[in-house]
Amino acid sequence: MFRRSIYKSPQELRDMRAAGAATAAALAEARRLILPGATGLDLDAAAERAILDRGGRSNFKLEPGYRHTLCVSVDDDVVHGIPGDRPFRPGDIVSVDGGAEVGGWNGDAAFTTVIPDPDRPDVVAARTRLSEVTEAALWHGIAALASVRRLNEVGFAIEEFVEGEGEFGILTDYVGHGIGRSMHEEPPVFNYRVDRRGPVVKPGLVVAIEPMIVAGSIETFIRDDGWTVTTSDGADAAHWEHSVAVHADGIWVLTAEDGGAAALAAFGITPVPIG
Repeated sequence: MFRRSIYKSPQELRDMRAAGAATAAALAEARRLILPGATGLDLDAAAERAILDRGGRSNFKLEPGYRHTLCVSVDDDVVHGIPGDRPFRPGDIVSVDGGAEVGGWNGDAAFTTVIPDPDRPDVVAARTRLSEVTEAALWHGIAALASVRRLNEVGFAIEEFVEGEGEFGILTDYVGHGIGRSMHEEPPVFNYRVDRRGPVVKPGLVVAIEPMIVAGSIETFIRDDGWTVTTSDGADAAHWEHSVAVHADGIWVLTAEDGGAAALAAFGITPVPIG
């Protein structure tokens, strides 16, 4: 049986840049609209326009049975939330996940934000802290990818960071993945320690790193819509993700407008554009 290598050629890495840029543009449009009164459907429409404007198409719509460009998850919904017409409210913690396919190659990314609420500063502070820890966990994982020899060391770096930040839980039922011709490819990218080393990190590896962190129990259930993953105890959740390429000269975050330069500077890492 034929198995495609998990490693891309230099030309294939170059070809993936457009999908990453379209994904970044779509999520930037969605982020701009997250205000009280807006809806997940508003975000979804804006993200799709951004992808189409860049010659791509939504790869989420290629998932069997899914009909939206984004997943929009609010409060205790962790991932895979279906965009709806319920208006966002002050204090909501909103996670947005999306991706684009351009020229047969895929990008995938996610972010979380908290809508200000002057009437509930404690809620906003706790939710902002959760999002900040999750985003920082993502960048610890990306920074690790720049120097580790085996992929599963990324999960060690993420878990070690989160453990030092307080009582947060890392979902174990949902993990990151390889990405390329398909949005979800081998290998899995764990956000926690595992007892196997994983594949070698070398030029051509492209992965989507995506920690999903909760403020309570890591137990979840899927809502009746068949998609939305929700915390069993009603605790808040956050989700951050980027698609990252390893190439001969370093790493490049395909779904970040600056390739990850601003966030990786704190680690002493300078991402290198794919030439």
